[in-house]
Parts: sequence; structure tokens; C-alpha cells
Amino acid sequence: MNISASDVKDSKLTATVTIPAADVDAAIKKAYRAAAKQYRFPGFRAGKAPRQVIDSMLGTEAVLAQATNDLIGASEPQILNELDIVPVKDGNFQDIDMVKDHEDYTFAVEYSLRPAPELSSYEPVEIEMPPAEVTEAEIDAQVDMLMSYHSTFEDADRAVEDGDYVTADIKNVKNAEAISGEGRMVAVGAGNLPKAFDEALVGMKTGETKEVSWTPEVEGAPEAAVEVTVKNVRERKTPELTDEFVKENFGFDDIAAMRDAVKLELEADKTSQLPQLKENRAVSKLAERLQLDEMDADYEQSVFQDLGQNFLQSLSSRGMTLDTWLSANGLTSEAFIADLHRQANDVARESLALDALARELKIEVTDEDIDEEFKRAGVADVEASKKQFIAEGRMPAVRDSIRRSKAVDQLVADAKVTEVDEFAKAAEEKGADAE
Repeated sequence: MNISASDVKDSKLTATVTIPAADVDAAIKKAYRAAAKQYRFPGFRAGKAPRQVIDSMLGTEAVLAQATNDLIGASEPQILNELDIVPVKDGNFQDIDMVKDHEDYTFAVEYSLRPAPELSSYEPVEIEMPPAEVTEAEIDAQVDMLMSYHSTFEDADRAVEDGDYVTADIKNVKNAEAISGEGRMVAVGAGNLPKAFDEALVGMKTGETKEVSWTPEVEGAPEAAVEVTVKNVRERKTPELTDEFVKENFGFDDIAAMRDAVKLELEADKTSQLPQLKENRAVSKLAERLQLDEMDADYEQSVFQDLGQNFLQSLSSRGMTLDTWLSANGLTSEAFIADLHRQANDVARESLALDALARELKIEVTDEDIDEEFKRAGVADVEASKKQFIAEGRMPAVRDSIRRSKAVDQLVADAKVTEVDEFAKAAEEKGADAE
């Protein structure tokens, strides 16, 4: 098989494929054998009807069309492997002729590829990270969270304040189905709802109704609005932290012992979580440099489908359906799909940014890299799995994944990190706002 490719233009590539006459003849014979077995021909045992009889009963074009489809389908994995491409959707076959006996067969197929934008800069990214050591502010935040589990809620005969728990009827006015509902419990200032909504609640009194509108902080998202009526205001009452309370409710001798235990737990969490956090922040910062105004729709859709399939598989493994999950989280299917598209756009931008970095670094993928990738995936028979991936045209996707992983490793290694105690910073900002 001979495969040649055009230059990539507007993220499209045309492959021209020529299949030798010998392979064409073999495909035609196979198609006739399959037809002889599939259909009944009077006077002949199954699979024994000669070509002339099959042609007279089914028509020559029907069998040759099947042979053509078989040849094209069988050649596609080889095309993808040969050109090392990962199309974002199925190939576009145009003006396909049928195969002919004893003749080479040539066809062309156009593939849509993901875009290849550049970055505005390839200098190391600058990110903020929590200190490697556990800080007093982090311990304070964790202790506060533990104490909050013992909080009680009391009705407050006053206007809504930040930190209150409000029962409200929220009527959708436009594009806010996800948060609408009667008797909804709202934790003011918790960050679970749009900031404009939280700010509008502050100062409202029981029985008061107000219309609130905002524009989501997502590019292209439409303005949303609701009508909210406050039904009840409750304030949280947290018990005083004392040695006696700690001993009775948490099983520690005193506050100091509790803080020591919290510190040990936080240290373990940091050891496991900080590397991934550093990677996420570095990749996110790199994506900000992507020189792409609008995401390619086909590529975004392919990422969207992958995310959706992975999410549904995750739900299935936990014995849940999508409808059950949506109901438990108070979401409509429309809101879920919109959010998944936003995630797909973010993932697509990050992937393209890593592709650009990999090109700049001239990252290569070796056979040893591929073997290691399969071993890390826990594959028992690496060679057998590689053969299967090649047969299915999936090896280019493996190489893409390895290139991006190498780019991430270099990105993280070069990143310029500023340590920031984010809990202490948040506490300072909250204190300043209170003043």
C-alpha cells in the first residue's frame, strides 16, 4: 500500500492511498465468498455458488461495492499509523470509485485535525503554590472546619449577612434553571452560587423579593436572571473551642494535641496532592498563552465526547445513572451539558498549549517510551497490546499522550514558583473586608 499526504491547511489533511492489484483481487474474492455464504442460491450448497450466479442474482456492483468498503475500512488504521495523525472526526471520503479486477485501486480521504496554534511565549510559567510545610493558618482552617460540624443554626430576626444560611424561593427568569427551585437552602458567601447572587442576598429581609441578574464568567455565556424571595434567615452558632470540648467530641487530651494530629494529616495530604496541584496550575497558566481566539468546533466536540464517555463510565462503575446523579445534584441535563462543554473547551486549550510546547521542545517519542507507557498502564502482554493498537490505528494517540506528558514534565520542572500561604491570605482579606 502506498500512502501520500498533502500539506496541512486549515487543520485539514488529504491522504491519497493506492492499494496494489493483488490486494484488490484478494478483497474481491473474499467479498464473493462472503456473499455465497450469506445468501441462498437455488441449486448450490451454502458458500458454493460461483461468481457468475452471484452476479446474476445480486448484481456485480453490489459485491464490488462490498469489496471496496472492506478495502477502505481495512486500510484506515494503516493510514493513521503511517501519517501519525489523530483525526477529530471520521474521514471524509469523496467521489469513491469501485474496485476493478486486476487493477490498482486509488482513493483519497480528507481528515480534520486539531488546530496547531502557537504560544505567545515559551518562557517558564510563573505560578503560586502553597508552602510545602504545613502553616498555622492551614491548621486553623482545618480546625474551623471540624468545629463547623458541631455548629447549630438559629433563626435570625434581621437582614441577611455574609455567612448566613437562607431559605429562599428562586424563580428562573432566564438561563438560570440550574439554581431555581422552591425552598432552596443557600449558604451565603460559600461560593456555590454566582457572586452577584450572594451579594444581592446580603441586606435582604424575610419576605422580601428581588430580581437578580448576572453574566457568567464564561466566554460567550448568556446573561442569567432570577427572582428570589427570602423565606427564612438562620445564622450559624459554632461552640467555643476549649480543651474540654476537644476531649469530649474529638477524643484528644487538649487543643494542642488536636492541632498536632491535624498537622500530621495535612502533611500527608500535601505530600500526595502538591505535585498534582503544581502540574494543574502550570498547565493552566500555559494555556493562557495559547494564541487561539475561538476553539475549533470539531476538536472541542471530540474532547466533549471523551469527557462525557469517561463520566458516564465512572457513574456506571458506582452503580449510578446520569438521571440519578443530576437529581442528587439539583442539575438539569441542559445545565450539565453546558458545563461539560465549558470543561471540554478548557481541556482542549490545555492540550493544544502542551502540543505547542512539545513542538517547541522538539520532543520525540521512542519505542522505549511506548513500551513504558503500556507497562505503566498495567498491560500484561505489552507486545500483544501494541499489535492491537496498531491494528486499530490507535498508536498515534498513544504517541500524542507521551509527547504531552513529556511536555508537562519539562513545564513543571522549569516553572517559577512563588510560595503563598493562601489560607493566611484569605483570612487577612476577610478581616480587611470586615473592617
